Amino acid sequence: MMDPLAATVSRDAMRRISSSLRLVAPALGVSTPSATRPLPFASPPPHCRQIRSGSSSSRRPYSSTSNAASAAAIQNSSSANGHHVDSEYVISMINGTVPASVASQQPPSPSPSPPLSSAPSSATSSASPSRQPASAAKSDGPEPSYSSVVTGYELYHHPHPFPLEYGGMLPEFHLAYETWGTLNAAKDNVILLTCGLSASSHAKSQPKNTRPGWWEKFIGPGRALDTDRFFVVCTNNLGGCYGSTGPSAIDPRNGIRYALRFPLLSVKDMVRAIFHLLDDLGIGKLHAVVGSSLGGMQSIAAAAMYPERVGRLVSISAAAVSHPMSIALRYAQRQVLMADPNFGEGDYYSGEFPWQGMKLAREIGTITYRSGPEWEQRFGRERNEQRPSLNADFVIESYLEHQGKKWCLQYDPNSMIIISKAMDLFTMEDRGVDGQPDLAKGMTPIQMPSLIMGVQSDILFPSWQQKQIADILREVGNQYVVYYELDALYGHDTFLIDVVNVGAAVKGHLEQSKDNEDLD
Repeated sequence: MMDPLAATVSRDAMRRISSSLRLVAPALGVSTPSATRPLPFASPPPHCRQIRSGSSSSRRPYSSTSNAASAAAIQNSSSANGHHVDSEYVISMINGTVPASVASQQPPSPSPSPPLSSAPSSATSSASPSRQPASAAKSDGPEPSYSSVVTGYELYHHPHPFPLEYGGMLPEFHLAYETWGTLNAAKDNVILLTCGLSASSHAKSQPKNTRPGWWEKFIGPGRALDTDRFFVVCTNNLGGCYGSTGPSAIDPRNGIRYALRFPLLSVKDMVRAIFHLLDDLGIGKLHAVVGSSLGGMQSIAAAAMYPERVGRLVSISAAAVSHPMSIALRYAQRQVLMADPNFGEGDYYSGEFPWQGMKLAREIGTITYRSGPEWEQRFGRERNEQRPSLNADFVIESYLEHQGKKWCLQYDPNSMIIISKAMDLFTMEDRGVDGQPDLAKGMTPIQMPSLIMGVQSDILFPSWQQKQIADILREVGNQYVVYYELDALYGHDTFLIDVVNVGAAVKGHLEQSKDNEDLD
């Protein structure tokens, strides 16, 4: 029997959600698994394998051509009736297990459509002088480089049982990672780069995978993470997909996918898994650990858990303890995802992929990743249509649709649930002398030079949380703390976009000698 502490979502809870959906579905105009009317979303993306009702032979190959193609394919499909987005195929593509001969086939060509950035000429002509026209606004707006990664990573295999903080256990695990630069003879020039929830080990292009990575412009010769000086290791998260062991992996004990039988993880579990990899690579002490968002949580945890092995700390747009607002936002994303009738209590791998729930969850996430000031400048109240409607009337609505469609087939839904829950549970608190949770006690081991960065427009991890980290580190005696707060438009995504300001601060911290630290 599964340990209740290791369960992520109980089957009883999921049955209650399904029952509630059946009660409210008629009023909302949506279907439930027992209904026959299709959901009022875009039809399934034709670049996934599709199975017509009553047949298992009508298949179309997936091809990971581009995010834009994914969005266009979903947007231009004609009907959802009788089609199913096959979960097994999508997950195989995400994890890179589809044979190359199949993956290389061309997808069906979607019918042409205007780009998402298009808007009626009247809307463009009436744009405020302080903003760009709608078409230019979206095409010119900075966006992170996230894409599914199916090739090019290395795999560390941990063949031993791995006990977890909340009582569960993995009989073994794999961890995907990529490297850049050259490891020196002393093996002391290593920078560990930890990643966010939906990122992967592919932080930068490399010979085995030439596609741009999510921190492409921050890594390389002379850049923030200077590969002429440092050996950079980026790991994918335990619990995720893209190669690492997560819910879509096969449980070696029974030969079936874990699904939501995958045990609850903590951020500290993820860090311990990474240090097993470092042990395997023969790396004793890191020059630095660098992370943002969830990666910033991991970098703080690593510095506290392994202070003798971490030379410097960089934490950007993170927190020492998850705040109720962030917890609530991630909870809403999980609830929307699990309400998809195809979610099936997490056992969707042999059925239809719950892409509608993933699309809506990503739209909610996008709202938390960017900022109101940016969207006012970039989109304002410009509209796509002359006459008001309940469709994507405003350009900002089209943008959210685009983000949801672009990402909904790029990640395993169960991994999103497992990892986002780990973020909710994260805290650096330890028990103080009075037996109560104490952040200062938990962060006392962090005495190495530390760069903490926040962004004023970040609503997911407000800048006061990064200021709190810096203040506590000083309180516990760390004399080498630098705190930067950026006045940037891009909200939480600033760490992915602002190469000049974020990159310069990180580079300066990594390359400065301890004797010459500039104290904040």
